Amino acid sequence: MRFLKFVLIALIILRIPTVFSQLNQQIQVDVVYLASEELEGRATGTKGESLAASYIVSRMKSLGLKPGNDGGWYQSFKIPANPHMVNSAELTGKNVIGYLDRKAKSSIIIGAHYDHLGHGVVGSLAPNDHNTHNGADDNASGVAAMLWIAEKLTQQKKLEHNIIFIAFSGEEYGLFGSKAYIENPTIPKENISAMINMDMVGRLNAENVIAISGVGTSSKWNNVLQEIKPADFTFNNSESGLGPSDHSSFYLKEIPVLHFFTGQHKDYHKPSDDSYLVNYEGIEKVANIIYDIVVKIDPIKKIDFIKTKDQSKEMATDFKVTLGVMPDYVYNGNGMRIDAVLEGRAAMKAGMKDGDIIIHLAGEDIKDIHDYMKVLSENKKGDKVKAKVLRDGKEVELDVEF
Repeated sequence: MRFLKFVLIALIILRIPTVFSQLNQQIQVDVVYLASEELEGRATGTKGESLAASYIVSRMKSLGLKPGNDGGWYQSFKIPANPHMVNSAELTGKNVIGYLDRKAKSSIIIGAHYDHLGHGVVGSLAPNDHNTHNGADDNASGVAAMLWIAEKLTQQKKLEHNIIFIAFSGEEYGLFGSKAYIENPTIPKENISAMINMDMVGRLNAENVIAISGVGTSSKWNNVLQEIKPADFTFNNSESGLGPSDHSSFYLKEIPVLHFFTGQHKDYHKPSDDSYLVNYEGIEKVANIIYDIVVKIDPIKKIDFIKTKDQSKEMATDFKVTLGVMPDYVYNGNGMRIDAVLEGRAAMKAGMKDGDIIIHLAGEDIKDIHDYMKVLSENKKGDKVKAKVLRDGKEVELDVEF
């Protein structure tokens, strides 16, 4: 097939270092193909989505998984071509579902969305740039991690759960694929023990920090995470089961969830989210942690569900201003670290730079992102305030106009 020729060429061109494990090489091949120009950004309902779906099916077959939807690999659903328009034309998207059958009553779902933004007509942070938005981190990385975990779990012959692997489409348009699945699940909802989601796991930083959401959705999660956490990793845990990815669809149906994310960056939702920027060894490390979690929870007969406080609502104050930065969501020090300063916005005009840590803004000390968002809610357009940032260990004072 066409993509098999592509991956052979990719291996030669990339000259993958011999220190990588065989599985790590496969992770790289998966990301490079899914984020290639040939797939034109994998927008839902396009030829690129179909090529990506075919590739994922071929990988699932090679791992010995079975078709997960009544003998078929796909689950189709409808979405509006433009979710921001009334009476928009419809597109057909498709989830890809693979099944590891261990003859158990209950199943664990492991998921990652495979769609992206195509040429950036909808959802791009570079709206005037219609080059291909390849989505290497978002979310070819999550799909590659899911397939790696599948490779490992197929070798576990004594699992007490079946495992359902789902590559969702329609996520970028509003979680349409995961909503379609949970409204029409391939097994009874009561037989889904838990759902584990990966979205943007390809930029693990040097400090090995992972943001994990949904930790409060079961009493089991905290102990499990403590037991499997590698000594050189930091987990930034959030209790809420809600967030801007596919785990939310399952949480809303009272299924315990965990969601894994290695952080936002300046290439998010832009054509520059390319495969050469991905931390492939990092994907393998994150996937290995999730594999350990699955093995740890597998013997648990009942994973309880707990409804959590919606932390996003607490943070979603009515903002009248924006600073124009991407926060570093995996930073756990004092202040609010900037992942990326957006072009032409207040932060750039004030002289802020990528990596700056905001420690004081508009007369308030900033200890974390919550303090930062509170300050934004208290200011209006045209306000002039002082900001203090840490840059290379030194304090820098700046003038900001919202």
